[in-house]
Amino acid sequence: MSEGSVNVESRTSPQDKRWTIMAALLGTNTAFMLFQGIEQETNPTFIREIALAIIAATLPFQGIYFLIYTFLLEHDGELSPERIDRLKMASAICQVITYMSLIGVGMMWFNISRYVGVAFFISTALAIILIRSVISPVTVDEA
Repeated sequence: MSEGSVNVESRTSPQDKRWTIMAALLGTNTAFMLFQGIEQETNPTFIREIALAIIAATLPFQGIYFLIYTFLLEHDGELSPERIDRLKMASAICQVITYMSLIGVGMMWFNISRYVGVAFFISTALAIILIRSVISPVTVDEA
């Protein structure tokens, strides 16, 4: 890489990365709602109904996350620290609830195949633990 080139990874804030993850989850959940909703009409199952209800319950929180994110960008430098803290707390709550949509997605996979469903649940849990541990702030003790 030349000195004039820019490393996009270094310019991307953690908040932008979270936004990307949330956008991917929103797309996945919307697709599941559409296609599995159509399948539910033609071939109803109880587990699919519960899974769709879980995913549907998380969709408003995904929308609110994007509203908070946009509001913070638009009012950068204009908000009091207390308001920013409250908005960041609401944003974090929306993220956690959005992650719960993966339970519904996993239930859909479990409905299709028990092995795929179990594998999805285990890998999702490990991935969430991994990403949360990597994203969490690092503290350095000075000796």
